[in-house]
Amino acid sequence: MPDTGADGDLEAPRIRVEVADGVATITLARPDALNALDRPMREQLIRAFREAERDREVRAILLAAEGRAFCAGQDLREEFGGAGPTLTDEIRQRYNPLILAIHRSSRPVVAAINGVAAGAGCSLALACDIRIAADSASIVLAFGKIGLVPDSGVSWFLPRLVGSARAADLALVGDALPAAEALRIGLVSRVVPADALVAEARAIAVRLAAGSPTAMGLTKRALDYAAGSSLEEALEHEAWLQGIAGRSADHAEGLAAFREKRPPRFTGE
Repeated sequence: MPDTGADGDLEAPRIRVEVADGVATITLARPDALNALDRPMREQLIRAFREAERDREVRAILLAAEGRAFCAGQDLREEFGGAGPTLTDEIRQRYNPLILAIHRSSRPVVAAINGVAAGAGCSLALACDIRIAADSASIVLAFGKIGLVPDSGVSWFLPRLVGSARAADLALVGDALPAAEALRIGLVSRVVPADALVAEARAIAVRLAAGSPTAMGLTKRALDYAAGSSLEEALEHEAWLQGIAGRSADHAEGLAAFREKRPPRFTGE
């Protein structure tokens, strides 16, 4: 979870949310603190993802950040224990719900990693479906450097993305992983020039938003289920989900658009 800074005004917005073209862009907005996560910011992020999930106008989500860092992790100026919540309490009450809100969203979630993603900031990125990094970005699991263990889903996401051996190296050694290496090992799906990051990530989110909400949500469910199932179980689950998709208005519209040689107009029905 590392690094820095704390805002004086606990009611001040820590994020920005904008909805356009079917995309909810959620922007981390504490650039002077390297977008470190304090309690109000975590609460605002949970609300933003839950509201995006309820908004029928939102078909894809883009998680972006202001400044030179994506997210430096936990704001280390916060204190835990004593009269306040313990670190375990905070993880259970805010970090875990945030990660689940991202991962379980029926909308595809794209992360635009503009700079360092450290500790819990890395966790935010890993919880997203698609990760696009600036060529100047880096990922670092710096938990051990402050005597903590990986949390917020790192121990679940990381081995599934890069394998157990590489996950152990990243988690235990804790060296920064440059964007090019993150691409090579499959931790991110694309690396683009820093000045093109937002446009590239938004273009992908807009493309996702134009797809079938029904198919997108069911595809996410299929991938999530298959990660912990046998081949036989995954095949049966796919058959069940395909039955749901096949009965949808989106499937009928997709077939009609194909036959009529026009772009489909999906409604999520």
